[in-house]
Amino acid sequence: MKNLFLIAYLDLKESLRANWFIIYSLVFGGMIALFFIAGVTQSQVMGFSGLSRLLLIYIQVTIIILPIFILISTVRSISGDRDTYILEYMLSFPISLKQYYWGKIFGRFITVFSPVFFAMIIAVIYGKIIGALIPWNIFFLYTGLLFSLSSAFLGIAFFISSFVKTSEVALGLSFFIWIFLLAFIDIALISLMLQNRFDESLIISIALLNPMEIFRVAAISLFDPSLTVMGPVAFYILDNFEQKVFISLSILYPFVLGLIFAFWGFFIFSKKDLV
Repeated sequence: MKNLFLIAYLDLKESLRANWFIIYSLVFGGMIALFFIAGVTQSQVMGFSGLSRLLLIYIQVTIIILPIFILISTVRSISGDRDTYILEYMLSFPISLKQYYWGKIFGRFITVFSPVFFAMIIAVIYGKIIGALIPWNIFFLYTGLLFSLSSAFLGIAFFISSFVKTSEVALGLSFFIWIFLLAFIDIALISLMLQNRFDESLIISIALLNPMEIFRVAAISLFDPSLTVMGPVAFYILDNFEQKVFISLSILYPFVLGLIFAFWGFFIFSKKDLV
């Protein structure tokens, strides 16, 4: 256990010195600052005002930026060590494969989740200063959603990094997965729905298997329980799930998905040639 935390500490320390972490932190912290400068908390649109509207905008932007940042910053975690022979050097010490792999995951999770979380903390502190009403229920639920989404893409990234041999291939795969989940899957499913080749409920169920999609629907449902902005899709979701059940599923499913990919990646990592 001591070696696991040591690997996590080394990965965390290395990440804090990297340029990507500075940019990563500035992006999310800068978004919050920009929203404050633009006067988002002082405006009201569609009944959303104050800190609630700021969190709504923040979470909608985060769903696009967070997955790709996690993928491109993490997918080279093991493959990069393999390319630079750091992996061979690390394993020359009395460190097991399990300690190395899970230590890297633990340290990298702290790195990718903390800037997103602290940006929300800054929003809450500023809201307290200006006397805005703090929607604590939405804050904690968004924290859970961001935690689970980060876990999902971290697991996917380590899964990719466990079997690719070069960092270039790892980056290419990460971009493909991000684009596929963000746009291509929706386009493909919509085309199938328009051609009436499959039942609508089946297509919507497949769409909700996408962790980005279920995150987006859950985020919208916190402000719009009737999901009026989603049109006919809302009727299927509301007919089959209560809001509390759907929110719980939206937090649990991506987290479990990330664990599955992480364990799958460890199985591959422990069975193949390491260097």
